[in-house]
Amino acid sequence: MIFTKPQEKFINEYVKAIQDGNASIFAGAGLSASLGFVNWKELLRDLADDLDLDIDKETDLLSIAQYHFNKFKRTRINEKIINEFTTLEDGSENHQILSRLDIDTYWTTNYDQLIEKTLENNGKKVDKKVTNEDFSRYIKRKDATVYKMHGDKDAPHNAVLTKNDYEDYHDNRELFSTVLRGDLLSKVFLFIGFSFDDPNIDYILSRIRILLKDNTPKHYCFFKEIDKSRFADDKDYLYAKIRQDLKIEDLLRYGIHAVLVEDYPIITEILKVIETRVKRKNIFISGSAEDYGTFGKENAENLIFKLSYKLAEKNYKIISGYGLGIGSLVINGALEFKLNSAYRNLDDLLILRPFPQINPTAEKNTLYREEMITQAGIALFFFGNKKDNVSGALVDSKGMIEEFDLCIKNNVIPIPIGATGYVAKKLWERVFPDFSQYYPDNIEFRNTLEEINKIDNSNDDLIPNILKAISLLQKV
Repeated sequence: MIFTKPQEKFINEYVKAIQDGNASIFAGAGLSASLGFVNWKELLRDLADDLDLDIDKETDLLSIAQYHFNKFKRTRINEKIINEFTTLEDGSENHQILSRLDIDTYWTTNYDQLIEKTLENNGKKVDKKVTNEDFSRYIKRKDATVYKMHGDKDAPHNAVLTKNDYEDYHDNRELFSTVLRGDLLSKVFLFIGFSFDDPNIDYILSRIRILLKDNTPKHYCFFKEIDKSRFADDKDYLYAKIRQDLKIEDLLRYGIHAVLVEDYPIITEILKVIETRVKRKNIFISGSAEDYGTFGKENAENLIFKLSYKLAEKNYKIISGYGLGIGSLVINGALEFKLNSAYRNLDDLLILRPFPQINPTAEKNTLYREEMITQAGIALFFFGNKKDNVSGALVDSKGMIEEFDLCIKNNVIPIPIGATGYVAKKLWERVFPDFSQYYPDNIEFRNTLEEINKIDNSNDDLIPNILKAISLLQKV
């Protein structure tokens, strides 16, 4: 899919924010709308009927909720929240993509539980903040925190909906306001499914603008372009267009930049590309070598060591299962770069997953391999041989072949380094005749892969070409 320049710019900048560990999501009702959950207006429709008011004629929805509370108290409002936001186990495709991204902070005004449940279903440990008391709880090794600043469907009596709730917000939920201000100052937010009609958000953003003047951080939001075909009268279309343009311009005061899309499905396509590009910064190295063949032991060891160093130097994260004759070289290359750089933590450079040594089974090894591979976007394959346990003969590494198949299954782009021989060469001979089945349509990338897989390649040529191929995949 071809994106507009502003969309492409947003994708690049948000990918960087995720890689830097300072990306955050703010989800509004629009994120859950595709699953049948009502927006604020529809939530209040029956309440307006109780008051003999027409919700379609009302613009001050906060007052509708307050009028209903004044007349009927809280029971009916609580029933609406409970009944309208049923418990679903899985979110929409957008929920799924967001939950797979390496984002650890989610804010939402939604009462539903789709964000936290989708994160949990993707194997993440979630710390959910619904009340002020939740801030005193600390969950070790959590993967994500979900701040539900307007409450949760399971505690409707504490949900923020009426004017009273909003007016008392900064007294009753002061910790939410304080933490959100901090996150808005330190993280790059993507507002998705959010209309910016929430007075709490307006207040917090205004405080930040006053404090920082013109130095507000840069955030993003999605807006659907006004569709001219939905208006019978050109004047109505122009009015709606002018109003949206003014709103977009006003959001810039708070550092929020609108990303316009023609239709909502484009948001999903943008999120897919973000996920792909983030994962392509994670490089899985597959290899096994009892024998280094014509490469020779010293040359092969230099290849893996120097390549790992260069990958770390270029801010790629390396994933390795500690393969025979390969894994220790990968570790040493990444570690050498860490010692010569400002990185404080080796985890920023390397995800190491040694295979289970006690009671290993083929099934366990497959699950272990898939867990590693699903974190990557690109996989490199080197050599691929081992000594048979019975005969002692040199045989192909079946584990490396399985890792290749798992890459295909999980949409990880495989790059066999056929010049190293053995299974790597066989994998190259497998993919090259059906190049378009495995790789993006890019002639420069194809030429680079062909160069990589020349038998007479030396390390001086091989490493730059491998890095070039990986770099090209970041852009397609």
